Amino acid sequence: MTPVGTDVRERQGDRVFRVSTRTPVAVIGAGPYGLSTAAHLAQRGIPARVFGEPLAGWRHHMPAGMYLKSTVSASSISAPLPGYTLANFCESAGLAVPDDMHPVPIDLFVRYGLWFQERLVPAVERERVIGVASVGNDFALTLESGEKLQATAVVVACGLASLAYVPAELRAVVPAGPSADGPLSHSSQHRDFSCFAGKEVAVIGAGQSALESAALLHESGAVVHVLVRGATVLYGRPPQEESAGRLRSVLKPGSPLGPGWSHFAVSRAPQLIRYLPSRGRQHLVRSVLGPSGAWWLKERVAGRFQLLTGRVVRAAALAGERVTLELEDLEGRTDRLTVDHVIAATGYRVDLRSFDFLAADLYPRLEHSRGWPRLTASFESSVPGLFFTGLPAAGTFGPLLRFVAGTAFAGPHASAGATARIRTS
Repeated sequence: MTPVGTDVRERQGDRVFRVSTRTPVAVIGAGPYGLSTAAHLAQRGIPARVFGEPLAGWRHHMPAGMYLKSTVSASSISAPLPGYTLANFCESAGLAVPDDMHPVPIDLFVRYGLWFQERLVPAVERERVIGVASVGNDFALTLESGEKLQATAVVVACGLASLAYVPAELRAVVPAGPSADGPLSHSSQHRDFSCFAGKEVAVIGAGQSALESAALLHESGAVVHVLVRGATVLYGRPPQEESAGRLRSVLKPGSPLGPGWSHFAVSRAPQLIRYLPSRGRQHLVRSVLGPSGAWWLKERVAGRFQLLTGRVVRAAALAGERVTLELEDLEGRTDRLTVDHVIAATGYRVDLRSFDFLAADLYPRLEHSRGWPRLTASFESSVPGLFFTGLPAAGTFGPLLRFVAGTAFAGPHASAGATARIRTS
């Protein structure tokens, strides 16, 4: 076995790259969950190599001008030491600290995330992992550059981009897959909506992504139609003010996910959720904080453009360079809508096969329920040494893991699990 720190090099033509290096932990992904896990590992004295572009999902898969749905007090990346919250960053940068009555701009959050990374996880490697295979009790990783390394533990924290979900009836329009410059796209494929000025766009969905994308499209000069499966469009409530009174605090306790007992319960007890039957856990992920817009978004949506509620897309087809959608309402009546472009703001679905860097022989060993990996209390999968955090862990620990606030639970527990794995291997 190659000792830690060994640096063996290999030449292929004019290229020289490292092979057979070894690290205790490899973290795949440099978003909030990957950075938090790496920071907690460093505090435990465990070296880790972290791969990926810092905050890539936030920088490339979310539109400019958007705001976080979570409040400033629920938007900090978990660090093992005090002094690294979003408020701390604002203070250090000489910026006014937003309060919970004002949404957090994505540009501010990205600046904060990069500040966090530079101070706590400075050695992030902007490399893509293209292969992870099991070798004895370890894992062999291959990087896009050609480098190969071994790790005792691997933490998968690679964000949402590979999990974007587009319904089959829409995918039929573009067999090659959705793209920002074609007739069909997923909401995660847009950074700038100005290219849709003067065009007619249908947005499918009723969540924050759908409603905020529609608002930004409208404000960019597009003609917008929002198609909502349900009978109504829902919005959250403003954060409780300190003067709201003790009775209201009892009836609607505050939490990182917003006021209310259901939000309070799933954010305070994620460790207990894993003891529920898998069907119950998945129901919580879908139903608690289901499709809705933030309270501050309502004035940018209501009455600004067409909201077609109670509409289901039954089929879609190209009509020249446009797309015709066949719709069905709650009464079973059908209608058609033809637009220049369709944006599927239809969320994300966890499917282990979406992580195409995992070797094929790992899949049969990965226990899962409807695509969600089954994890231990320390985020370890059924493959010893392979950990999942972020959204894939929501199927075990509940909806808290869909949000940045979930790093406060995941960072310490996943790092503790990886540390235990290393010390017992």
